Amino acid sequence: MRLPFTALHVVQPGDGGVARVVTDVVGAQVARGMRVAVACPPDGPLAAAVRAAGGEVHPWRAGRDPGWRLPAECRRVAEIVELVRPDLVHAHSAKAGLAARLAVRGRVPTVHQPHAWSFEAVGGVTGALARHWERWAAARWTDRVVCVSEAERERGVRAGVRASWCVVRNGVDVARFAAGAEDRFAPAGGGPDGGPRWGPVPPVTASPLVVCVGRLCRQKGQDALLQAWRTVVEHVPRAHLALVGDGPAGPALRAAAPPGVIFAGAVDDPAPWYRAADLVVLPSRWEGMALAPLEAMASGRPVLLTDVDGARESLPPGQEVHCLVPPDDPAALAAALIRLLQRPLLRRTLGRRAQHHVRDGFDVRRVGAALADVYDEVTARRCPPVLREPVAR
Repeated sequence: MRLPFTALHVVQPGDGGVARVVTDVVGAQVARGMRVAVACPPDGPLAAAVRAAGGEVHPWRAGRDPGWRLPAECRRVAEIVELVRPDLVHAHSAKAGLAARLAVRGRVPTVHQPHAWSFEAVGGVTGALARHWERWAAARWTDRVVCVSEAERERGVRAGVRASWCVVRNGVDVARFAAGAEDRFAPAGGGPDGGPRWGPVPPVTASPLVVCVGRLCRQKGQDALLQAWRTVVEHVPRAHLALVGDGPAGPALRAAAPPGVIFAGAVDDPAPWYRAADLVVLPSRWEGMALAPLEAMASGRPVLLTDVDGARESLPPGQEVHCLVPPDDPAALAAALIRLLQRPLLRRTLGRRAQHHVRDGFDVRRVGAALADVYDEVTARRCPPVLREPVAR
């Protein structure tokens, strides 16, 4: 890769997991000597982290779903491309992938990273249109589709997406999440009603503590988790559940929550919650490869996941029997939660093995190097051959 190489990341607003992926990737790319620009909302944690890592932030305010603002959002991406003059555009998630590819239309080498396919989120006519768009855009305006798991790539192939593929599994800053992994935290002070104010970390008295980190939305399955939790507290009455995140399903989830559920809201850094947890759960209905379980395992915590794309690939070999349940099955989820909460020695063993597994195979530095190779391959294919004068004999 010739340096300085300029990469422009276009990032879908409101997706904390993808934002954390991009933050780590930007840091790794800047460390390699690249010029990195990111199109994203200018006033959120992602923008601050990008600036701190030495990247450029270019304001891009966009909704999560296609709508009447899409033409203006595409024009703004085109303006940023004209300003930055990148060697390559890297679009993350469905909405950014839509806007960026409509704006660039193949004029600049383009990489799309779905982070879970758009057509999994919807059914009927909308789902059919999403599949058609991914097929069209991948064939015409995408130099490389980067999947975060082999299962995500296979799902795209089954959906008829014909593309130049590669799989770069998600990674995390292993050292950062491992630091202080044995710490637990006390309450953050008195709340307005005289009780504890949970603040950024849970109370030490909430034990055993189950933590779920993710946007409050249908994809992440917190509604199924709350159904399961009613059964859990009948068998483990001292258990508490913390939902760390915010999103459109928040009001409905709060209304349906049984006792013992803590709503922590959105946090810039979930690491303290992983460290305070006895068990981390993510009951997703679909994923590419979720980041939260990797972060939790890097923190030395056992995880319980639904068997969606990327889950089996992220778990250590042999842990499926304890740590994997079918999606959208509250009864199976409750049974697995009860088994793990009642076996603290098993939890500690699973957590230690998970930490070693993530340290050995999911370090973010490997992700940065793999993406650099992808960028090299994509841009090299676009470069015309160099014409040289024949050597005189």
